Amino acid sequence: MQSLTPQLDPTSLKLFVAIVEEGTIAAAAEREHIAASAVSKRMSDLEAALNTQLLRRTNKGVVPTAAGVTLLNLARGVLHDLNDIFLQIQEYSSGVRGRVRLWANISAINQFLPNELKSFLNGHPNIQVRLEGSISESIMKAVAEGAADVGVITMETCREDLEYIPYHTDQLIVITPKDHDLARSRSVSFRETLDYDYVGLPVGSALNNRIVRAANDLGRTTKLRIHVNSFDALCLMVEAGLGIGIVPRGAAKPYFKGLRIRAVQLREPWADRDLKLCVRSYDALTAAAKLLVDHLRQDK
Repeated sequence: MQSLTPQLDPTSLKLFVAIVEEGTIAAAAEREHIAASAVSKRMSDLEAALNTQLLRRTNKGVVPTAAGVTLLNLARGVLHDLNDIFLQIQEYSSGVRGRVRLWANISAINQFLPNELKSFLNGHPNIQVRLEGSISESIMKAVAEGAADVGVITMETCREDLEYIPYHTDQLIVITPKDHDLARSRSVSFRETLDYDYVGLPVGSALNNRIVRAANDLGRTTKLRIHVNSFDALCLMVEAGLGIGIVPRGAAKPYFKGLRIRAVQLREPWADRDLKLCVRSYDALTAAAKLLVDHLRQDK
């Protein structure tokens, strides 16, 4: 069903304002660099669309009717708003302003993002970053469905409908209480850890999935005593003697001095992990999101 509202285009409104301000169609045409006949045709079409006479010719030139005066004030407001829209959106296109929805896993949030986001926001004070923590599978889903602009994930499995950009690598270690049997070792295999109680991360997280899969490959299961939602909670539970844990070295490092825990190297190929940025399409990102990705990416 077609709208009954006349369609008013900005060019016709701009020409109308020019005619009133200049006093003649010829002067308005010269000001706007358009043929006088084209200006006259647009004014006829505008009056027909509004079914109202807008201009009246006099010995002194062209003057607006009462309806024309009303349109003049409205048109100036509309043109001002359109110009303001252009200027503000142009700021977005240059990356001056904008909002980026960033979803990241706890490995990235604990190890890398605090300092990197600080330096980014210092350099781009008019860009807002909305950070949300989640597990890698949910992050990829959010990016694919448009709920997030950029994701930070640990690569285990990946979706084919996303693009992936190098971010960081991290190294998994075993943390134990200082008086634990494994604390005396410089390094351990994963198999050696399975004889002891574990403190685990959320079900579905990339690290939890990696540990479960590694145990299954050995025909074993972990002796899980408790699940926690963060690395700091995991470190505290390990210190309390509830079990051992596997965490990224960078995430546990801040707690080595303050807590009675010990870091032990994990001798497994999967202990070295790749973290990636993921987007639906880098080329389709907003300018603000591209600036953030370019700031975070490690292949720059």
